[in-house]
Amino acid sequence: MATVVHSPWSPLRHTPFRWLWLASIASNIGTWMHEVGAGWLMTSLSASPLHVALVQVAGSLPMFFLALPAGALADIVDKRRYLLLVQCWMALVAMTLALLTLLGLINVPLLLLLTLGMGIGTALMMPAWSALTPELVDKADLPAAIALSSVGVNLARAVGPAIAGVLVSLSGPWLTFALNGASFLAVISVLWLWRRQLTPPVLPAERLLGAIRAGWRYSRSSRPLQAVLVRALAFFFGASGAMSMLPLIVRQELHGSAADFGILLGCVGVGAVSGAMLLPLIRRHLHNDRLVVLASVLYALVIFALAFVRHFALLIPVMLVSGAAWIAVLSSLQVAAQTSVPSWVKARALAVYILVFFGSLAGGSLLWGSIASHSSITYALCVAGAVLLLGLCLTPLFSLPVKEADDLAPSLHWPAPVALDSRHHDRGPVMISVEYRIAEADWPAFQQAMAEVRRMRQRNGAFSWGLVQDSEDAQCWQEFFFDESWLEHLRHHGRVTRAEQRIEAGARRLQMAGTPVRIRHLLAPMASKNPPSSA
Repeated sequence: MATVVHSPWSPLRHTPFRWLWLASIASNIGTWMHEVGAGWLMTSLSASPLHVALVQVAGSLPMFFLALPAGALADIVDKRRYLLLVQCWMALVAMTLALLTLLGLINVPLLLLLTLGMGIGTALMMPAWSALTPELVDKADLPAAIALSSVGVNLARAVGPAIAGVLVSLSGPWLTFALNGASFLAVISVLWLWRRQLTPPVLPAERLLGAIRAGWRYSRSSRPLQAVLVRALAFFFGASGAMSMLPLIVRQELHGSAADFGILLGCVGVGAVSGAMLLPLIRRHLHNDRLVVLASVLYALVIFALAFVRHFALLIPVMLVSGAAWIAVLSSLQVAAQTSVPSWVKARALAVYILVFFGSLAGGSLLWGSIASHSSITYALCVAGAVLLLGLCLTPLFSLPVKEADDLAPSLHWPAPVALDSRHHDRGPVMISVEYRIAEADWPAFQQAMAEVRRMRQRNGAFSWGLVQDSEDAQCWQEFFFDESWLEHLRHHGRVTRAEQRIEAGARRLQMAGTPVRIRHLLAPMASKNPPSSA
């Protein structure tokens, strides 16, 4: 069977994706200009390595606290309106920072506070933005669309810092903050004009806390997603040392200017764009696991080079390599995360991935900044590179998933349960029992198959699960699990994927011939309106 090869640019034929992609490039250019301006401004306000590292911490830390609520909101509200509000918030924060800097009123606490405000906007935006991509392109173009989004980010990374370096040298950081605020207007305009096609929901929207719990349960029970999360933590925690120490290396060790800093960041972007263009060819010869390992080793060598090389011209090829290695890991992990979860929980699962991504950057930056403050930049970078290499030991235990998109489509094979009046949808909890008859010779295989069924039930919403055997009739086995309410059980019906249908079928194949599987739904009793009076 011939393999259809899609062009890396094929997602751009989808009009909404094309315009949002172009608008996001403008916004990302502004974001990278802000990064250069904020990092350079902090070195002007304070010479402390810890304060400089705290700029990246302030931008990344909100993701650690807001990622899951943001992902839940993105799954249960209109993403277009939600993103419009968030973009307006980020534009307001950026303009405030520009004004205070222009007036000379900025100081270390204010810079960190406003950087925190930008980080809050980023935390609220990213899960919804990431989950929007599958709506904008068809399934065949999804991997290319994810890669193209990474290209856009890194194209901005190549252009933004170079522009910012010149602007900071000519007029100071305030102009980079002002242009960043203006860049959000491009995204706001496209979102305002886009008429998103909404499918009327069959069931009421999930409540926020319930949606957060469902997302957390899925992430905790999904092995493919867990593999992506562990590999992301192993890479980004150590890799954060390079970018958090770069402003100090340029200013203190090389005695360079803002333009020099912008040139090095631009080299990172050029390397990333070049690497992204080569990725389709590389992936023909390397599986994602090997690609991530190779790119991680290259990035560790980049960190060691930053620790010892103190010649500006020599750092240019080092930063080019860093960009190529970074995009190889980032793109591979993002594609694995996007394609390993079904649509009903996509924003929440991606929020957990983003949480790990930014949490690793924030925690790593804080640690390497503290080490550099107490010893030296060289020592901190050497430790960061060693930690990155040690993380590769996790590769055999956490292989990146490879799944077909069709496997994650809803199977809709469960028979519809007896309908309850919608007024009683909140009644619960609900216990679902499934009775099997299994021959003695098949007991070990059945228990092994049911371990996969347990994970399937839990990631789709069950908060408790068990498997018991009848003491009087040893061939009778009963599986039971609990959903929070009748409405949540109805949602559970729509969440089971085709891949999970095969898991369930694997257990049911061991059912004794001629005996049907018996399914029962048991509800908690309704509260009595007239409780009996006590004697």
